[in-house]
Amino acid sequence: MKCENCSKKECSKKQKNDDTQSTSVDALSSNDGSEEKNEFDTLANAKILLSDCLACDSCMTLEEGARVFQQNQKEFFRVLNLNKKCDTSKHKVLAVSLCPQSLPYFAAKFNLSVNEAAKRLCGFLKSLGVHYVFDTTIAADFSILESQREFVQRYQRRNQEEHALPMFASACPGWIRYAERVLTNLVTSHICTAKSPQQIMGSLVKGYFARQQNLSPDKIFHVVVAPCYDKKLEALREDFYTALYNSPEVDCVLTSGEIVQIMEQKNVSMKDVTEVAVDSLFDDLKEGDVVRHDGKRSDGYLEHIFKHAAKELFGVDVKEITYKALKNKDFQEVTLEKDGETVLRFAAAYGFRNIQNMVLKLKKGKFLYHFVEVLACPGGCLNGKGQAQTEDGKPDRALLAQMEEVYTAIPVRLPETNLHVQRMYQDWLEGMDSKKVQDTLHTTYSAVNHSTSSLDIKW
Repeated sequence: MKCENCSKKECSKKQKNDDTQSTSVDALSSNDGSEEKNEFDTLANAKILLSDCLACDSCMTLEEGARVFQQNQKEFFRVLNLNKKCDTSKHKVLAVSLCPQSLPYFAAKFNLSVNEAAKRLCGFLKSLGVHYVFDTTIAADFSILESQREFVQRYQRRNQEEHALPMFASACPGWIRYAERVLTNLVTSHICTAKSPQQIMGSLVKGYFARQQNLSPDKIFHVVVAPCYDKKLEALREDFYTALYNSPEVDCVLTSGEIVQIMEQKNVSMKDVTEVAVDSLFDDLKEGDVVRHDGKRSDGYLEHIFKHAAKELFGVDVKEITYKALKNKDFQEVTLEKDGETVLRFAAAYGFRNIQNMVLKLKKGKFLYHFVEVLACPGGCLNGKGQAQTEDGKPDRALLAQMEEVYTAIPVRLPETNLHVQRMYQDWLEGMDSKKVQDTLHTTYSAVNHSTSSLDIKW
């Protein structure tokens, strides 16, 4: 990747400088030195360099860089340490949310079923002192449902509003960062306003769950386990922050690989961990078997929105979706034909080469698609840079193939069939068309003033 702000040199994110980066992590993560050393301090020395982060230094401020580096194991264990001390006023309720695309990594790596992996990961985290472990699938339910509704509304307004279509998916923070900092107004007005599953989960934990437990949101320390580093950047967005309680929706993001590092330093094997059922947001219920959404490597926005739009707009009940690969396997399209006319044309564009080609077509006015599921990682979320990487930073293709097999075998549950979601729309969000839905489940994306030329970046 080359950026104008890097004076035509290789992006600094691709230049690994272990000494400099490690110093930054230590300096930013250290406490005031008054606390005694313990097992957690030793564990937290595991370092992750953000050399594979999709946001290059030219579009990440120094302050953002500092805050990203604070989202590591040391911050996690700092809170665990506070909970071990007698001053209960400083205690936090630790809640960890697991992304569905992380679970196949643990299952494949440790030769477990995905249900065993979820329960043993839950058991391991609770052995460290975590109070609650949640599955973010319910947050993806909300995100998909809101995206479906927004697409239908945009399609119906397409002749009145210039930027109604195409609509781009909003779940990938690497794509969002690129769009806001580089592509600017050309793209931002086309991005779906539904929050990503991670940030909706933040609203659920710091909003709904906090109220259920009679807790102030700032008394909860919410950690998300995710497949990629860009999720750390997403957690820092100002619009994902509750000013009233001085509390972000997500306090810390740890990648799947960082969790494995903790296990290795604790000398713990997943196979030796006691299985513990994953918690539910609802009373004392526990989660059942792991479920997923349609889509081979992601939360399945394309498939769910396509089927919903076909039914709502054209009365067509689509059972199976047929993908047509175009230039490569990471750029595929899906179409709906009715009366000899193509009425819906969707695409999946994974990886920045495909994203850039897509944007060039948009700029030239040759864009044919109504909706595009955009993901920054080639191969989708399972191939996030925070997991399934070899020691030299390349994708572990054998492990990735196992992960895809595991993920595909997980049963699909339609968001519309989740009764908890339907109840929460009425009891917590005050109806599907309420202002609270807009405030809680949606955000806005806008161009950030930045000098990088949108067409100077080469991937």
